[in-house]
Amino acid sequence: MMSTRSLGLGSSFRKAVFSPRILRNQVVLRNAVAKRSVTTTTQSLPSSAAAEILDKQRLRRPSSPHFTIYQPQLTWIASIANRVTGAGLSVLLYGFSIAYLVAPGTFDSLHVVEFVAGLPEVVKYAGKAILAAPFAFHSINGLRHLSWDMGKFMTVKACYTTGYAVLGATAVSTVVLTLMK
Repeated sequence: MMSTRSLGLGSSFRKAVFSPRILRNQVVLRNAVAKRSVTTTTQSLPSSAAAEILDKQRLRRPSSPHFTIYQPQLTWIASIANRVTGAGLSVLLYGFSIAYLVAPGTFDSLHVVEFVAGLPEVVKYAGKAILAAPFAFHSINGLRHLSWDMGKFMTVKACYTTGYAVLGATAVSTVVLTLMK
């Protein structure tokens, strides 16, 4: 068996064995960092240029959820329609209320009834259908949401079943409300 002294490893072997491990790690780390360091120069942009770059990046990003990759589903279409019909009905209610407060003589019941009575029948039925459809959908879909709040119809199949039931009931209610005298 050959000794470390005959191979010429005696002093370096002793240094490696008896030197503190922390010092060895620091030397290795220093050598690795020195060899791998890359010098780069960065240039600071004015805030307006940085904001412009960010705006360009935001324009290229897809909206979330990305509508072009998702197949339309009854649940999210009904949710959007419920919000839109609720907002539309609220705008009509508040708009008429503000109009009545501003000009009570013009928007009182007598004048509104006289105005509607003077319209052609086709316009009356079209107006009733335009008002009845969102009212019926929002009301019936609200009942669907109340059933969900009670923990009913929470499976995927039940959600679709109640969704189609809401659409059918909305169609029937719209026709009934439109043809009502």
